[in-house]
Amino acid sequence: MQTKPILVIGSTGKTGSRVAAKLENMGLPVRHGSRNAAIPFDWETPDSWGPALAGTASAYVTYFPDLAFPGAVEKLEALCKVASDAGVERLVLLSGRGEHHARLGEEIVRASGVHFTIVRSAWFAQNFSEGYLRAPILAGVLPMPGGMIQEPIIDIDDIADVVVAGLTEDRHNGEIYEVTGPRLMTFADMAVELSAATGREIRHIPISFEEFHANIARTGGDFVADVFTAIARETLDGRNATLCNGVQRALGRQPRDFSTFAEAAAKAGTWSAAA
Repeated sequence: MQTKPILVIGSTGKTGSRVAAKLENMGLPVRHGSRNAAIPFDWETPDSWGPALAGTASAYVTYFPDLAFPGAVEKLEALCKVASDAGVERLVLLSGRGEHHARLGEEIVRASGVHFTIVRSAWFAQNFSEGYLRAPILAGVLPMPGGMIQEPIIDIDDIADVVVAGLTEDRHNGEIYEVTGPRLMTFADMAVELSAATGREIRHIPISFEEFHANIARTGGDFVADVFTAIARETLDGRNATLCNGVQRALGRQPRDFSTFAEAAAKAGTWSAAA
C-alpha cells in the first residue's frame, strides 16, 4: 500500500482536479499543489517547490496557463532539479501536441534522471464546457480560427485516467502517450454535435486569427491573447489532424467520443445560463 503522497500540481485546474479526485477515490494519499493548499505550490514562488515535493512518491506536472508562456520551460527545468534532489520517484508531464515549447519541456523531463511518463494531449473537449468557449456556446455560437482543419478532440477524463495510470503503475515509466479522441472533427462538426446535445442551434463562425486574438484580449488581456493566438496559429495548421493510440496503449480501451462528452455535459446543466 502506497503511503507517500502524490503531488498534483494544478489540482484546482481542469485536468488536475480530476486526477486528484481519481487518486483519492482509489484511497491514495494526495498532496494538492495549489497556492491555497495546506502545503502551497506556486510556479511563481520557487521556494514553495521543495516543501511541496518533499516526501512525495510522484508528481503530476502541469504548467498554467501553458508551456509556451515566457519562462515556463526554464521553471520546469528548475522544478525537475528540485524533484530529483527530493527523491521523487516519477514525474508525469502534461504536454501538448504539435507545440514547440511543449516538446522542449518534454526533453527536460526526459533528461531529469527521474522516471517519467509524458501525456501529449490533443485539444480539450472541456474547453467548451469549463473554459473560455463556454460563454460563446451559451450565446449559440462557436467562433474559431483554422477553417476546416480537423482536430481529434479529447475528453479530459481520458487524460486524467492516463495520468493516474502513469502516477501509480511502473509499466508506464518512459512512455510517451500521445492521446487523442477517436475521430477527427472540424469545429463545424463540433458545433453540430453541441447543437444535438443542447437541443438548440450552435453556429460555427469561422474567424481570423486576428479576431481570435481580439476575443481573448477582451477578457484575458493582450499578453495572454498573444500567447494563445501563437499556439493556435502553430497547431491549427493541419499538423494535428491525425489519430493516435495513446489512450488505447495506456488503458486498453477506446477514448470517449465527443458526442458522449457533449451529451453528459448538457445533461449536467453545463450550458444552462444559471450553471
